[in-house]
Formats: sequence, structure tokens, C-alpha cells
Amino acid sequence: MKNSTKIDPYGFREYDARWIYEQDISIEGIEELGKGLGTQIKIHTNKENPRVVVGHDYRSYSEKIKSSLKKGLIFTGCYVEDIGLSLSPMVYFAQFNLNTDAVAMVTASHNENGWTGVKMGIKKGLTHAPEEMKELKEITLNQKFKKGNGNEKQIDDFQQIYKNDLINKNKITKKIKAVVACGNGTAGIFAPDILRGIGCEVIELDCNLDWTFPKYNPNPEDLEMLHEIAKAVKENEADIGFGFDGDGDRVGVIDEQGNEIFSDKIGLLIARNLSEKHNGAKFIVDVKSTGLYSTDKILAKNNCNTLYWKTGHSHIKRKVNIENALAGFEKSGHFFFNEPLGYGYDDGINSAIQVCHLLDNQNKKMSEITNELPNTFQTPTMAPFCKDEEKYNIVDDLVKEIKQIKNNKTLIDGQEIKDILTVNGVRFSFDDGSWGLIRASSNKPSLVIVTESPTSDERKKRIFDFIDNLLQKTGKIGEYDQKI
Repeated sequence: MKNSTKIDPYGFREYDARWIYEQDISIEGIEELGKGLGTQIKIHTNKENPRVVVGHDYRSYSEKIKSSLKKGLIFTGCYVEDIGLSLSPMVYFAQFNLNTDAVAMVTASHNENGWTGVKMGIKKGLTHAPEEMKELKEITLNQKFKKGNGNEKQIDDFQQIYKNDLINKNKITKKIKAVVACGNGTAGIFAPDILRGIGCEVIELDCNLDWTFPKYNPNPEDLEMLHEIAKAVKENEADIGFGFDGDGDRVGVIDEQGNEIFSDKIGLLIARNLSEKHNGAKFIVDVKSTGLYSTDKILAKNNCNTLYWKTGHSHIKRKVNIENALAGFEKSGHFFFNEPLGYGYDDGINSAIQVCHLLDNQNKKMSEITNELPNTFQTPTMAPFCKDEEKYNIVDDLVKEIKQIKNNKTLIDGQEIKDILTVNGVRFSFDDGSWGLIRASSNKPSLVIVTESPTSDERKKRIFDFIDNLLQKTGKIGEYDQKI
């Protein structure tokens, strides 16, 4: 490794790679990453010259990073097909449309300026999961590179092919007035055109590309962004507001009154709408999502089944694929639609389109449709600090402790624990549908805590107090990022 080569090992995350550019990874480090990825693709495809589709987001340094990544891929023998400025879902789509062997998208998604990263995948529609990331880290840091003769070519006008694919399949009849907010991120040159193309009247909010992100980060979980959308919805008397993240794979939704609808509830509304046409469909949701999926009368009437699975876009994507589910919904706003609605990967614009279909199918306002869901009291996602090297062991100990509490029939707010789910930390639920979740964060030194109750706000708080009490007793928990 050259002296100037710098790669912080912690940048290899659970399902993608992210670093602060130059501080944690140098341009030579990016080239090494390209060599590592190219080697990995060759191992898994067993091809001398696998074809890799590559794109980049609109940050000042993303094109430079992409050039270096491509250099590494070409060194190993990959044939690179560069589709230029892209959204992550456009790169995923290109793998199907161009029938390539792998994908590499240069993006740090909604992270602040200064961050860079790569989302990558080999099997169509899927991105790297922890095993692949571990293997990639091992190959890259130990420089176990294969050498070959690669090349590259530019694919022109691919943006239009991606736009047309979504527009042609999704025309609507009702004139829906939509605020489309992109926080000056890459989605700005895609989302307005596509939503107009299917038949919406579009009001653009911060859709001009500006890599300095002058107002706020393009992140649909960011309250500042959501408040701006709500204001624009009310001022323009719009039917709906959509907020897209930096690389276009997530969406946030605001109703016509300016209220944010949590993504897990949006997912349930879409699932209900889809279940009418797709009897017996299967849906996948992450463990942070509302308990309403498992008790929903409309899904039950249409013989639909919902599985709760590990949080993280790669995990849900894979589960949708393995179970051949119709769709998957993650509380953070990643939604996945399988054939015939999509190709299984997360596309924020396709998610917004499914919300438009929901409005198109019902002669009701968005708030009226949302109000048909039973009311629940839900905490935001809370993240108390916990060291990376300690968090998983602490969660393992808490799983044992909660199982013990269940076996002993110890009451929490007057209720016994009925079910325990341990696919990702521990989610324990009660007879009335209330539940609590403790898991380790996949991408930062913290735990993740969520509680929900359909019964009362008080019960939601008491379940949180019970969890917080368990955490404090460990003596290894720091400050919360937010707390009820």
C-alpha cells in the first residue's frame, strides 16, 4: 500500500461503505476499494471480465471519486459501463435493463457534505449484506487483488430510459397536486419529471442541484425538511407532499393538512391498497415498524401475511427476495416493490408513485385515508450512546433478561409479555398490541429504542421507562440523541 493510501477500516459498514473523504479515505484508498470490489465481483461471477454499471450522485467530489473507483475496477479486468449522474435506484435499474453482473453507486446518501461512499451489489436487485461487506473489507485491506484487462464505456441518455420505465407503467387518472422536495440533492432532476409524467401537477421545492445543500441535508427524516414541505403543501393547497433523500432511495410523506405520516404507516396504507388486487400477498417490515400490520383487518380479509425482519435496507431487500414478497417497508422510508410493481430494490420515486395510486384509487383526501388506521402512540426512534465494541454484548444480555421476565410472568404496566422476536435485537409485545424494541445500531455507536401502544400514551411511556431502567442498570449507556 502506498504511503498516501488511507482507508479507515470502520468505513466498511454493515451494508455499504462510507467515509469522510480525505480525512478517513484518500483518493488512492478509493482506487484500492475499486480493486477489492472488482476482485470480489470476479470471484462471485467466475468471469474474467464481469460487466459493472457505475453511477454517481451530485456532490462536488463524487465524479473524482468515481474515476478512482473505476480505475480500480478496470485494473482487475472489469468492463465498466458508466451511466453518469444517477440515483441509487437508477443504478439498480440499470443492472436489469443492461443485464450487467454488478453495480457500484458512488453516494453518501443523505450524509452531510464531506462524506462519500459506495453502495454495491452483485445479484440483481440486491445490495451487499454483512457477509459481503466483511469479505470486501478483507480483500481490500489485505490487497488480495486479482489482475486483468478491463475497459470502460459511457452509456448516454440513461436518465431518460429510467424515467420512462417508471412513467409508462404508472399513469394516473386523477389530477393530484404534489409538492416535490429534493433538498437540492440528485433527486431534483428526476422526481419532478417522473411525477409530472404519470399525471401529477408538481410544485417543486429545492429541486435545483446544489451540492452545498444550502438549506438542509436532503433527508426525509429531517424535521427541518419536513416543516418546509408542510408549509409549501398548505400554501399551495396541495394534495400531498413528498421529500426525497440525497440518492433517491427514500421518501417522506406529508398529508394535505401539513402533517407528517410516519413511513411505517404509509407502508401499511400501501399494503392495504395492494392487498385488494393481490390476495394472499406477503409483506416484509422491519422490527422498528408499527404493530398494526399484524392486527390489520383489511390485510387479514385479503389473506395477506406480514413478517417482521431485521432493520436495514439490505436485510429487508433480501427478505423480500427470498420470501418472494410483494413489497417490503422500512420505518426509515426505504420501500421495496417486487414484480409486477418493481424489481425488488428501494426506489423513493416508485414509493411516491404508489402513494399516488392510493390517492387515485380512493375518492378521499390523504388525511382521511390515514385516519382510517387505528390510532397508536409511538415514540420516535431513540438512540442512547453505547460503544461499538460493547453494544452487541449488551443487547445479547438484555435478550436473556427479557426472556427471563417473560418466563417469570413478571408484569410490565400490568401486562405479561406475550411474544418475543429476536431476529434483530429484541422486540417484545403484549396482548393489547403494545410493544418495545431494543437493538444495536448498524451504523453508529448506539442502541436503538422504540415503543408503541395502541392503548394509551401512558403505556407507551411506561414501556420506555421499563427499557430505560434495564439500560441504566448496565452502567454502559450514555446520552440519548432524543428522549420522550
